[in-house]
Amino acid sequence: MAGNIEVLTSKNFNSSIAKGSVIVDFYADWCGPCKIMAPNFEKASGKVTGVKFAKLNVDGAQDVAMNFGVMSIPTTIAFKNGKAVDMKVGALSENDIVKLAEKIK
Repeated sequence: MAGNIEVLTSKNFNSSIAKGSVIVDFYADWCGPCKIMAPNFEKASGKVTGVKFAKLNVDGAQDVAMNFGVMSIPTTIAFKNGKAVDMKVGALSENDIVKLAEKIK
């Protein structure tokens, strides 16, 4: 995982998304489409400045996933100052992730 992608847990989730623009990849280690999307997420994180990129393993944080209505993975949610402003379900391309991040800058 790239050094500029923060790993989130149930404990640090709210404080991590509280300020600024954050893109969160809700994933699981066993999920095939999540594995396909992971390199795209890493590449996109290196292309966009001013937006924090983070990953949350839903197996260890089901409470957070349920709170945001994550029913299938991967799900990517864009947050602005703690509020979810956009949500995409399914594996995204690098370009789709960059577009989502640029939208919330």
